[in-house]
Amino acid sequence: MSAVWHALQDRVGPRPEPSSVNVHLAAAADWLARAQDATPDDGVAAWYDIKTHTWQASYPETTGYIIPTLYDYAAFSGRLEFAERARRMAEWETAIQLPGGGVRAGTVDSETVAPTIFNTGQVLFGWLRAWQETGNDKFRTAANRAADWLVEAQDPDGAWRRYASPFAKFQLNAYNTRVAWALAQAGRALEDVRYSNAARANVEWALTRAQKNGWLEDNCLSDNDHPLTHTIAYSLRGIVETGALLDETRFVDFAARIARALAAAQRDDGALPGRLNADWRPAARWTCLTGNAQIAINWLRLAGFTGDDTLRAHARRANQFNMRTQRLDKTSPGLRGAIKGSFPVDGGYMAYRCP
Repeated sequence: MSAVWHALQDRVGPRPEPSSVNVHLAAAADWLARAQDATPDDGVAAWYDIKTHTWQASYPETTGYIIPTLYDYAAFSGRLEFAERARRMAEWETAIQLPGGGVRAGTVDSETVAPTIFNTGQVLFGWLRAWQETGNDKFRTAANRAADWLVEAQDPDGAWRRYASPFAKFQLNAYNTRVAWALAQAGRALEDVRYSNAARANVEWALTRAQKNGWLEDNCLSDNDHPLTHTIAYSLRGIVETGALLDETRFVDFAARIARALAAAQRDDGALPGRLNADWRPAARWTCLTGNAQIAINWLRLAGFTGDDTLRAHARRANQFNMRTQRLDKTSPGLRGAIKGSFPVDGGYMAYRCP
């Protein structure tokens, strides 16, 4: 099936009705299992390429936060093989951790091997969860080394200006608040106040750069004036969860302001524009499915923290849109159960790819 055909089919629109949530969830989990099996190691492929019908090499960053996802799914579904998959992912991450404690940028087949802040934070989630699930001290040691490296790399004002990804356009990133969340988790799990203090400092710094409407500067992979909902959601989640872990209600309150601005930007079909401008207005006609999913998580978390149940309805609509785009039929293994980067598939985020 050609990539052009996929793009044309997407322009017809998503299917009218999704199946049950559990059916879509199982399909997504099975796709992640195939993405792990498609690599020669125990990491998870960065994406499936619809044009070439091939899987990319393993990606340490996303494998890192897939680990807690699969532990959660194993507990929810009773499919314990997913907990074993998560453990194998954590073992692989430990084997490739860089000597200083950081995690490399990019995929494992990249010729450039450089530690980067964001990726280290995302793998920190995986090591912490694997240690809590298995009790294996090698995962605790890896988490300690990663957290120490992040603290040492942080500037006095709480920002991270060194060790940005060599594959990213910008060196300063508001979405590193998601790294702060990982450090806040480490501070609690490993009982080290240095990590908690570093987490608080980064969110404090991010909030000093916010506009009155909640807009954050320096918050995109490629266009800071029109950031992706993907990176907006990263920064939002970091603020929400760091605030919850450190009992900083002002962080949660600020996050709720962003969440309500995003709710106002939601389209009638449940999706969000793939990019937004500084007035929270659409800056793209396509939607970033990754961002839809992440923002739905934020809406659900904030509904629980704030009691604002209207956010649950927004999350449900975003999830239903994404489910309507997910292929459940006997299509290729690389597409069945996947969520594309953009809808239509040739949109501005991960075009023709399932990340």
